[in-house]
Amino acid sequence: MKRKISATDSKTLSSELSGLSRKTTPDLKRRWEALYGVEPPRRVSRDLLIRAVAYQIQEQTLGGLKPPTRRLLAKVAAAVSARRPIEVAPQPTLRPGTVLLREWHGTEHQVVVREDGIGFQGKTYKSLSEVARRITGTNWSGPLFFGLRRRQPEHAHGTV
Repeated sequence: MKRKISATDSKTLSSELSGLSRKTTPDLKRRWEALYGVEPPRRVSRDLLIRAVAYQIQEQTLGGLKPPTRRLLAKVAAAVSARRPIEVAPQPTLRPGTVLLREWHGTEHQVVVREDGIGFQGKTYKSLSEVARRITGTNWSGPLFFGLRRRQPEHAHGTV
């Protein structure tokens, strides 16, 4: 997850990243090993060394990919490994002013998408999932709860 850093830390990060191109290849390989905990591949190009080290430095400083992005990448990788077609459905974009309705146990619940979050019962929440938790008392995917995403079908082991 992305986190805010100070202007000083931002300058330090920028300086460190720009300095990678001036490092020797053995220095870059040592940095790779320190960051990833393993030796780089034997025939890795210098350009890839620089990019991979830069990415890891940024990830450690600013935070990594969000869980939905990680899941999407894992899904794509699994499809490629299994030589299946890659199916990536676009996520619906909710614009400020969008109103979502959901009935839950006989009560209709309404949320409004705002610039600063999700409005529900006079309060602003960071996500639809927070609202879904408030309504149900359990962990729910907000997009799933409000019908923006379908539940994935479950398959028995060994079947597709």
